[in-house]
Amino acid sequence: MISATGMRRAVAPWLFVLGGMEFAGLSEFIRLSRLLAGDPAAVSSYDPAAIAEETSAEAVEFTVEDPARNRQIPVRVVLPSPRPTAPAPVILFSHGLGGSRRTSQYLGKHWAARGYVVICPQHPGSDESVWQAVPPEQRQAALARAASPENARHRIHDIHAVLEQFERWTQSPGHELAGQLDLNCVGMSGHSFGAVTTQAIGGQLAEAAEPATDDRCNGRIRAAIAMSPSPPAGNLQAAFGAVKIPWLMMTGSKDHAPLGYMTPTLRRDVFNALPPSIDRYELTLGGGHHFAFTDDKLPATAPPRHANHHGTILRVSTAFWDAHLRQNTAAKDWLQGQAVRATLDPGDRWRIAAATDPSGGPQPTASQVAQNRTTRSSALAP
Repeated sequence: MISATGMRRAVAPWLFVLGGMEFAGLSEFIRLSRLLAGDPAAVSSYDPAAIAEETSAEAVEFTVEDPARNRQIPVRVVLPSPRPTAPAPVILFSHGLGGSRRTSQYLGKHWAARGYVVICPQHPGSDESVWQAVPPEQRQAALARAASPENARHRIHDIHAVLEQFERWTQSPGHELAGQLDLNCVGMSGHSFGAVTTQAIGGQLAEAAEPATDDRCNGRIRAAIAMSPSPPAGNLQAAFGAVKIPWLMMTGSKDHAPLGYMTPTLRRDVFNALPPSIDRYELTLGGGHHFAFTDDKLPATAPPRHANHHGTILRVSTAFWDAHLRQNTAAKDWLQGQAVRATLDPGDRWRIAAATDPSGGPQPTASQVAQNRTTRSSALAP
């Protein structure tokens, strides 16, 4: 049994904090208390890091044509090996500013080995081509120009185009991917500028990155992971009030933007502003900087990555996908119980706010979230 002394503080009326974990609602408090107390009925052997010995991942690459925008979108697809015999859930991963379809492949390999098909589009105009042929002293300025509202919109349309093309491919009997993708069960994810893309596809309304209004896209997206999220300027309640799917945010205690003003504190505002009608989670990696989520070569000015961070990211993200794409109750219990804490270092922080009003309801008051940002710059800051 958990004593009242375990409850350190309440950050908002709908959010409880127990030890280093935060979660929402009285009924959820009781259920999670059983999990944390080690109730045998609530504990499972679920392990999001486990991969069957005979299972691995393989990658293939394609190019998606978008004639309406005269645009070619390079795509890397990471699939389970052996290939799925039935349509598998799909995860989209959107790279950050200056990245490519091969960025953060440690994510794709693990998710695919767990049975997902991972689609990694490359976004022309905000990809590696922005800096590769530019003298080192000019690269920062080139990247800053590429972090534009226009490119944010292009990225959203890239996701639409990719989903539509993969729908055609998976329904074409002679195609390599025929029958292998469940495009009615899609998770959206991304890092940095890719998190901005994820937030828009996942339901955020923002002036700089227009919402994904295509129902064929929105009807497919069932959950979202934003790594290094960026709240928009303006009213956060208005920006996030329409979100209808579970979100997981990941950041670090040192996750300052390489460009712009974004800070770890601002990134954590996204969790606070999401509506109470959805499950929402947040992982803050102790000492984690902006590049903790990637596997590319680090910039010269960045400190080394923490040895445990990638493992923690993989376990938490996989459990989230299993819980909200596969509706795996053991995975959800793992996320919301004691087991998740065993994956965390002492400096990490884990927040949970389970859906408390499935029909939708009023947002927290102005005193509960930082809602008014009208004085802040409207420029994108991935």
